[in-house]
Amino acid sequence: MLRLKVLVSVVPLAIVALFARSELLGGPRPCIEIAGTSVQIAALSWEAHHHVSFTSDPSRATVRVQISDSPEAADFTVIDDIDTAEAGACESNTPPRLVAISRKPSGSDPVIYLSRDGPADYRIFVSSKTFSLLDAAALIVGARGERHRIQAAAL
Repeated sequence: MLRLKVLVSVVPLAIVALFARSELLGGPRPCIEIAGTSVQIAALSWEAHHHVSFTSDPSRATVRVQISDSPEAADFTVIDDIDTAEAGACESNTPPRLVAISRKPSGSDPVIYLSRDGPADYRIFVSSKTFSLLDAAALIVGARGERHRIQAAAL
Protein backbone atom coordinates (compact mmCIF):
# COMPACT_ATOMS: atom_id res chain seq x y z
CA MET A 1 0.00 0.00 0.00
CA LEU A 2 2.85 2.36 0.84
CA ARG A 3 4.42 1.67 -2.57
CA LEU A 4 1.20 2.63 -4.28
CA LYS A 5 1.04 5.92 -2.36
CA VAL A 6 4.64 6.71 -3.25
CA LEU A 7 3.98 5.88 -6.90
CA VAL A 8 0.83 8.02 -6.97
CA SER A 9 2.70 10.99 -5.48
CA VAL A 10 5.78 10.62 -7.72
CA VAL A 11 4.03 10.32 -11.11
CA PRO A 12 2.57 13.88 -11.13
CA LEU A 13 5.95 15.28 -10.07
CA ALA A 14 7.66 13.39 -12.89
CA ILE A 15 5.17 14.78 -15.42
CA VAL A 16 5.69 18.35 -14.18
CA ALA A 17 9.47 17.88 -14.29
CA LEU A 18 9.25 16.57 -17.87
CA PHE A 19 7.33 19.65 -19.05
CA ALA A 20 9.59 22.02 -17.12
CA ARG A 21 12.68 20.39 -18.56
CA SER A 22 11.44 20.66 -22.14
CA GLU A 23 10.72 24.35 -21.63
CA LEU A 24 13.97 25.17 -19.77
CA LEU A 25 16.42 23.11 -21.80
CA GLY A 26 14.85 23.72 -25.19
CA GLY A 27 16.98 26.81 -25.69
CA PRO A 28 15.95 29.76 -27.79
CA ARG A 29 13.58 28.94 -30.60
CA PRO A 30 13.40 30.76 -33.93
CA CYS A 31 11.57 34.03 -33.50
CA ILE A 32 10.78 37.13 -35.55
CA GLU A 33 9.18 40.46 -34.73
CA ILE A 34 6.58 41.99 -37.02
CA ALA A 35 4.77 45.23 -36.22
CA GLY A 36 5.61 45.05 -32.52
CA THR A 37 4.45 41.44 -32.16
CA SER A 38 6.91 38.60 -31.78
CA VAL A 39 6.17 35.33 -33.54
CA GLN A 40 8.00 32.24 -32.32
CA ILE A 41 8.17 28.52 -33.08
CA ALA A 42 6.36 26.75 -30.23
CA ALA A 43 8.28 24.31 -28.05
CA LEU A 44 5.19 22.12 -27.71
CA SER A 45 2.53 21.81 -30.41
CA TRP A 46 -0.41 22.20 -28.04
CA GLU A 47 0.89 25.62 -26.89
CA ALA A 48 0.68 27.12 -30.39
CA HIS A 49 -1.85 29.75 -31.46
CA HIS A 50 -1.36 28.82 -35.11
CA HIS A 51 -0.42 25.57 -36.82
CA VAL A 52 1.08 25.17 -40.26
CA SER A 53 2.09 22.10 -42.20
CA PHE A 54 4.17 21.34 -45.26
CA THR A 55 3.45 19.34 -48.38
CA SER A 56 5.49 18.15 -51.33
CA ASP A 57 2.37 18.20 -53.53
CA PRO A 58 1.72 21.71 -54.92
CA SER A 59 -1.94 20.89 -55.57
CA ARG A 60 -2.53 20.37 -51.81
CA ALA A 61 -0.88 23.67 -50.83
CA THR A 62 -2.80 26.70 -49.68
CA VAL A 63 0.34 28.86 -49.47
CA ARG A 64 3.38 28.72 -51.74
CA VAL A 65 6.76 29.81 -50.41
CA GLN A 66 9.68 30.15 -52.79
CA ILE A 67 13.29 29.76 -51.65
CA SER A 68 15.10 32.76 -53.08
CA ASP A 69 18.74 32.71 -54.19
CA SER A 70 19.38 36.29 -53.09
CA PRO A 71 18.24 38.42 -50.15
CA GLU A 72 17.27 41.26 -52.49
CA ALA A 73 14.65 39.12 -54.23
CA ALA A 74 13.06 37.87 -50.98
CA ASP A 75 10.07 39.14 -49.02
CA PHE A 76 11.58 37.72 -45.82
CA THR A 77 15.31 37.38 -45.19
CA VAL A 78 17.15 35.71 -42.32
CA ILE A 79 20.91 36.11 -42.23
CA ASP A 80 23.04 35.38 -39.22
CA ASP A 81 26.47 33.99 -38.51
CA ILE A 82 26.23 33.45 -34.79
CA ASP A 83 26.12 30.20 -32.86
CA THR A 84 23.72 31.44 -30.18
CA ALA A 85 20.76 33.77 -30.28
CA GLU A 86 21.16 37.21 -28.78
CA ALA A 87 19.36 37.53 -25.43
CA GLY A 88 16.22 39.65 -25.70
CA ALA A 89 16.44 39.91 -29.49
CA CYS A 90 12.77 39.07 -29.96
CA GLU A 91 11.17 40.49 -26.83
CA SER A 92 8.04 42.59 -26.92
CA ASN A 93 5.49 43.90 -24.43
CA THR A 94 2.98 41.25 -25.45
CA PRO A 95 3.38 37.48 -25.21
CA PRO A 96 4.71 35.94 -28.43
CA ARG A 97 2.34 34.47 -30.98
CA LEU A 98 3.33 30.80 -31.12
CA VAL A 99 3.42 28.81 -34.36
CA ALA A 100 3.79 25.03 -34.54
CA ILE A 101 4.67 22.85 -37.50
CA SER A 102 2.06 20.11 -37.62
CA ARG A 103 2.39 16.72 -39.26
CA LYS A 104 -1.39 16.30 -39.53
CA PRO A 105 -3.02 19.56 -40.62
CA SER A 106 -6.61 20.42 -39.90
CA GLY A 107 -8.79 21.81 -42.66
CA SER A 108 -8.26 25.40 -41.52
CA ASP A 109 -4.46 25.28 -41.14
CA PRO A 110 -2.25 26.68 -43.90
CA VAL A 111 -0.48 24.00 -45.93
CA ILE A 112 2.84 25.29 -47.24
CA TYR A 113 4.50 24.19 -50.46
CA LEU A 114 8.19 25.12 -50.23
CA SER A 115 10.17 25.12 -53.47
CA ARG A 116 12.78 26.97 -55.47
CA ASP A 117 10.33 27.54 -58.34
CA GLY A 118 7.60 30.17 -58.59
CA PRO A 119 4.90 31.36 -58.53
CA ALA A 120 4.83 32.09 -54.80
CA ASP A 121 2.83 33.95 -52.19
CA TYR A 122 6.05 34.63 -50.24
CA ARG A 123 9.75 34.50 -51.10
CA ILE A 124 12.32 33.74 -48.38
CA PHE A 125 16.10 33.80 -48.18
CA VAL A 126 17.76 31.98 -45.26
CA SER A 127 21.45 31.88 -44.39
CA SER A 128 21.40 30.99 -40.73
CA LYS A 129 22.78 28.69 -38.08
CA THR A 130 19.62 28.99 -35.97
CA PHE A 131 16.79 29.09 -38.56
CA SER A 132 15.94 26.33 -41.00
CA LEU A 133 14.03 26.95 -44.23
CA LEU A 134 11.00 25.27 -42.63
CA ASP A 135 11.25 27.54 -39.56
CA ALA A 136 11.40 30.67 -41.71
CA ALA A 137 8.47 29.59 -43.90
CA ALA A 138 6.38 28.62 -40.86
CA LEU A 139 7.10 31.93 -39.13
CA ILE A 140 6.28 34.14 -42.10
CA VAL A 141 3.05 32.27 -42.86
CA GLY A 142 2.17 32.15 -39.15
CA ALA A 143 2.83 35.87 -38.80
CA ARG A 144 1.12 37.06 -41.97
CA GLY A 145 -1.46 34.35 -42.34
CA GLU A 146 -2.60 32.46 -45.35
CA ARG A 147 -3.35 34.46 -48.45
CA HIS A 148 -6.75 33.61 -49.78
CA ARG A 149 -6.27 33.65 -53.52
CA ILE A 150 -9.91 32.86 -54.35
CA GLN A 151 -11.19 35.82 -52.33
CA ALA A 152 -8.55 38.12 -53.81
CA ALA A 153 -9.58 37.11 -57.34
CA ALA A 154 -13.24 37.86 -56.59
CA LEU A 155 -12.44 41.47 -55.60
